[in-house]
Amino acid sequence: MAQARYKLLVDALAADIRSGRLPPGTRLPTHRQLAVRERLALVTATRVYAELGAMGLVSGETGRGTFVRETSLPPGLGIDQHTLASDLADLSFNYPSLPDQAELLRNALRQLASSGDLDSLLRYQPHGGRQHERETVARHLASRGLAVEGEQILIVNGAQHGLAATVMALLRPGDVVAVDALTYPGFKVLANTLHLELAPIPNAGDGPDPKALARLCKNRKVRAVYTMPTLHNPLGWVMNAERRHELIALARRHGLLIIEDAAYAFLADDPPPPLAALAPETTVYVSGLSKSVATGLRVGFIAAPAQWVPPIERAIRSTTWNTAAVMTSIACGWIDDGTVTRLEVEKRRDARVRQTMAAEILDGLRRVAHPASYFLWLPLDEEVRADRIAMALMRERIAVSTAEPFSTSEHVPHALRLALGSLDLDTLRQALEKVRQVIGAYTY
Repeated sequence: MAQARYKLLVDALAADIRSGRLPPGTRLPTHRQLAVRERLALVTATRVYAELGAMGLVSGETGRGTFVRETSLPPGLGIDQHTLASDLADLSFNYPSLPDQAELLRNALRQLASSGDLDSLLRYQPHGGRQHERETVARHLASRGLAVEGEQILIVNGAQHGLAATVMALLRPGDVVAVDALTYPGFKVLANTLHLELAPIPNAGDGPDPKALARLCKNRKVRAVYTMPTLHNPLGWVMNAERRHELIALARRHGLLIIEDAAYAFLADDPPPPLAALAPETTVYVSGLSKSVATGLRVGFIAAPAQWVPPIERAIRSTTWNTAAVMTSIACGWIDDGTVTRLEVEKRRDARVRQTMAAEILDGLRRVAHPASYFLWLPLDEEVRADRIAMALMRERIAVSTAEPFSTSEHVPHALRLALGSLDLDTLRQALEKVRQVIGAYTY
């Protein structure tokens, strides 16, 4: 009988939420109040809310209570860009492009068509890339402060594939990975797919709190730490040299694998050396050309200690066999002729223009951002719910991300993450003005 009542209560509350009788943002009774009202055991009331949470209908917030979620937001918003309609102004994903990039591709294809090496591009390639291409990437990384041999380079189908190959090769289901409390959603999806446990580390201003990581390592068997030390997504900080050395010391003391994600590192002027340069024996460095060149150019690279190269090569073989040879050939040509360096310089300049515009339009709102990044973080006032702001903007045909896709802790902050790199400047200005207007309407 109790089981039947429990199910009926879940169904009744779910129906009230879906019908709008309990609108988004409604604070529900506490677990104890629900138990008294419905004559349930406290553990059963807790189970009711847990099931509603698993259905995506409510969210529990530490110290505040349980709230009805905005259920009309597209599923996967902030993770799956394909949920977005073509007429939306997209502030949820970054795919920065410069005006002449299509012509660059046209010229590259002409040069490739006239080369004498086309036949080799139709065949299978070595799993980690051809040796001369690996040497090209090694030279590229050396110019950015990471000196590695070509044999330590593995060419992959974008940085996300690089992360997947690294995790598949070096971690096992159930392993505990320390991550920032707010981190890259793609790594969250990867961890869920491969059954890794993510342990959140709070931010200490410009990186993960080393004391919190030390406590975690003391209490749990942590296998690895995933971090974005240079241009963190979504907070934009650059970890200073002292904090990098503290992280490395902890990794060495506890035998941690460091996975360094450098997808946005090209946007930072004169950053400290990569973790992989400071701790080459325990760090796998992953990056790519999606943001610095083009998202459709699915070429990324891994720099790893020599002993980890063979297992990562096996992971590449088991997933994609090798990077598409045509794409790799174009990418390496652009590295060699300076095109990648030029695009990085121009995109740093472009990102600064966009951040300056955002600072002007959003003046007065709390903002967290690097001055040359393609995204910014907007913490909202305590009484303002992020899902309601996101839904109001969706009605205005503007897509933004809430904190939920980025959060790895139980407490999900009410904040928006705005991607600035996907719209032309005029459309971006209009979208940011609408963001300011909508937040203002819910705040004042």
